[in-house]
Amino acid sequence: MIRKPLQSAERVSAHDPSDNYVYQRSLLAYHYAAERVSGDVLEIGTGSGYGVRIIAPKVRSYITIDKYDCNLDLAQCPNVEFRRMKVPPLGTIASASVDFVVTFQVIEHIADDRALVAEIARVLRPGGQLVVSTPNKAMSLTRNPWHVREYTPAELANLLGREFYQIEELGVLGNDRVMEYYERNRRSVERYAAFDPLRLRERLPRWMLRAPYDVLNRVNRRRLLASSPGGADSPGDPTGAGGIAMDDYRVAPVEQESSAGSAGEGCFDLLYIATKDYTPV
Repeated sequence: MIRKPLQSAERVSAHDPSDNYVYQRSLLAYHYAAERVSGDVLEIGTGSGYGVRIIAPKVRSYITIDKYDCNLDLAQCPNVEFRRMKVPPLGTIASASVDFVVTFQVIEHIADDRALVAEIARVLRPGGQLVVSTPNKAMSLTRNPWHVREYTPAELANLLGREFYQIEELGVLGNDRVMEYYERNRRSVERYAAFDPLRLRERLPRWMLRAPYDVLNRVNRRRLLASSPGGADSPGDPTGAGGIAMDDYRVAPVEQESSAGSAGEGCFDLLYIATKDYTPV
């Protein structure tokens, strides 16, 4: 039996206000995907399941998979099936059986990312699409020991281009309110990093860093929340983290220049749509 670890800041909660800054941009990705998908959909990475409730009502069938059990009440979602499995491979998913694959904040955790992308292409029907998000490497503030790797826009495009013939490169950007929070977060992380003058966080094996990273990450998020306008429990700040809401984020093409800079340089997450060619299997 696979045991779920203690709550990690790596698995975003819809109920912990200190996760709000990350949760709201995750919501945006799911709502964006919900406007694009149809037919039969596979989600890789169920998490706490909040994305299922957003996308499932828009599609014919929805298979969602995760390596941990899910607490979703599937009686409320008659077109949803949950399967527990580790990926890759996508062993119980038939070839050419789905129209869309959605996977958010998963691929950076996968050791063999090429195998995962190949498996996604296998299960998609001709002309099917992958909607994938992952952190933008340029915006990471420190090494995340839960991530095998992080991607630049070009690296993600090259990875997907091995199996897909067309890549739409998008990014999730934040407004001034989001960027103010990001800057406070950056300064806070720098203060923690001062206690590691030998930069062991960059050299030690990932497994050794996970527990301290989880503790410090959670403490940092809660301190930032408490110091946000109105504090953590203020009724005037119901969303937490300085009142950040989903609408404070937007999706833009990576190459698009704006007053906030290009999405490739300043986006928090890469949000790519990859299309499988129409050659029959």
